[in-house]
Amino acid sequence: MATRSCDVLIVGGGPAGSACARQLARAGLDVLIIDKQEFPRDKVCAGWITPAVVESLELDCAEYSNGRVMQPICGFRTGIIGGTPVETQYPHVASFGIRRREFDDYLLRRSGARLRLGPPLRDLVREDGTWRVNGDISTPLVVVAGGHFCPVARAIGARHATEKSAAVETIIAAQEIEFPLTHEQRSECRINNGMVDLYFCADLKGYGWCFAKGNYLNIGLGREDNRRLPEHVEQFHRWLQLRGDIPRHLPGKFAGHAYLSYPASHRPLVSDGVILIGDAAGLAYPQSGEGILPAVESGLLAAQAILGAAGDYRAHKLEAYSAQLTARYGARSGPGIPRAANAPWPRLAQAFRQVLARPLLSSTWFVRHVVMDRWFLHAN
Repeated sequence: MATRSCDVLIVGGGPAGSACARQLARAGLDVLIIDKQEFPRDKVCAGWITPAVVESLELDCAEYSNGRVMQPICGFRTGIIGGTPVETQYPHVASFGIRRREFDDYLLRRSGARLRLGPPLRDLVREDGTWRVNGDISTPLVVVAGGHFCPVARAIGARHATEKSAAVETIIAAQEIEFPLTHEQRSECRINNGMVDLYFCADLKGYGWCFAKGNYLNIGLGREDNRRLPEHVEQFHRWLQLRGDIPRHLPGKFAGHAYLSYPASHRPLVSDGVILIGDAAGLAYPQSGEGILPAVESGLLAAQAILGAAGDYRAHKLEAYSAQLTARYGARSGPGIPRAANAPWPRLAQAFRQVLARPLLSSTWFVRHVVMDRWFLHAN
């Protein structure tokens, strides 16, 4: 079997992998992206991006929106599930609703990388400083961008919540459904294409969302505690139906996915000849669970570190990437460092937060400047 070589192999064709590939290809490196799925493909995700994502990706909005969904969002309704929401309006576009199957495919095709889509990653062997992948790809560096369950991440030390390990991961789990709206469905419910509904669970361990983008409706809910997740999702969407916010009948079932928030992730970021980016590294924002902006930024920072390493991809030469992520997002707990949730006082603090949640989420100032500007839009 003939062996194909490349300067950098990226495992995963999502926004993290595409952003990294584009920077490396621009610098003249031969980059190969492999992904087990053909593109375009569906991706479980709420599917909205902030202006920071647009800027980081150097996205031409006029070009992208030609034939693709790019829904301007200028307002949000925020509250507790079952309660009365607060409405926040912005005089400018605060976010954009996109479809991940279109968004990811666009970024992948413009990356400038060679693509091998469809065949899964079967084996990964390191010999004399070089990786041999699937028996026919040779590369000195693997960029791991295959999401939370990426097999390469597991190969270098990641542990999932189902495994018995001192460094076991506590995941955030979510379920979501996205579907095209018929004329009848639009007429039977209150849908505003420029508005996103965000409702927190009563225990503050997660939130649900609902918004229309173009002719598509997206509904979902995510929680830090994934026990009884389907029950929470069912209660949320039934409540939305009773309010008349969404159609009486949903065409299909909710699909699930999982990810890690940055502070709680135990995953190593670099190893000899390896860099983890995006959800494979566990980089989602803890307050909102957003993963697209951290994915894109991590891909760009990884590309800087790779170019700075100048072909020497030993772990200590790649540590600039870890340092840049820490500078950008702060320190994370990591294995062996006690998590705050295990101490008695955070449980007391949680009780106080639950008491304060309703009055705080009824405050227009708090919702706008803390919940929206800081947690969800990252305006500051």
